[in-house]
Order: sequence, then structure tokens, then C-alpha cells
Amino acid sequence: MSSEIPPTAAHAKAETSSLGDLLGEVTRDMSTLMRQEVELAKVELKQSATRAGKGAGMLAGAGVAGHFVLLFLSVALWWALGNVMGLGWSAVVIAVIWAIAGAVLATSGRKELNAIKGMPQTAETLQEIPPTLKPNT
Repeated sequence: MSSEIPPTAAHAKAETSSLGDLLGEVTRDMSTLMRQEVELAKVELKQSATRAGKGAGMLAGAGVAGHFVLLFLSVALWWALGNVMGLGWSAVVIAVIWAIAGAVLATSGRKELNAIKGMPQTAETLQEIPPTLKPNT
């Protein structure tokens, strides 16, 4: 009984081709693979950007609608308070309420913006590439 494995097409090619030819094929295949990956990334990025644009437009519309809701609710509250304390003072009360809401939102937003650290992991990874490409000494 012989346990010899029959030669495959890859074995036959390896035996008949030179090392330079084999390396050339690997290089061409890697180049083709990289081009295909770049094209795939472009297509995916375009789809994502299109969806993001549509989503952002819808959110902007929702923001405008929300603004009008707040505007009309504020006018209704101003009018209702005007029947109790006069329109002038009720306008001041509504303005103070909105000033407090604006200050709270501005403070929270500033705190969130100051907490942004950028892309620390990407920056760290990019710094590791040049030493990796240098030959060991």
C-alpha cells in the first residue's frame, strides 16, 4: 500500500514554474485583490453616504417641525399666563424659562465637545506602521 498523495495542479505548477514566476503571480493576485477591495470600499462608502444624507435631511425636517411645536407651545403658554398676570410679564417669564433651558443645553453641549478625544486608536495604529516596515537590526 502506497500512501503517496497524487500530484495536484498546484504541485505540478510549482514543479514546472520558476520562483520568480510564482512570486509574480502572487504579486498580481495581491494587486488585483487590493483593487477589488478599494472598489468595494468606494461602493459601500457611496451607499452609506447616500443613506446618511437622506437620514440627515429627515432629521433636519424633524428639527424644524420640533422648533415650530416649541414655538407654538410657548405662544400658547405666554397667552395663558397673560390672562393671569398680564401679557408683558408672561412674556418675561417665558423668556426666562427659555434662557435657563438654553444655558443648560449650552453647558451640556460644551462638556460633551470637550470630552472628544479624536481618533486615539487610529492615531496609535498609524504610529506603529513605520517601525513595523523597518528591517530588524
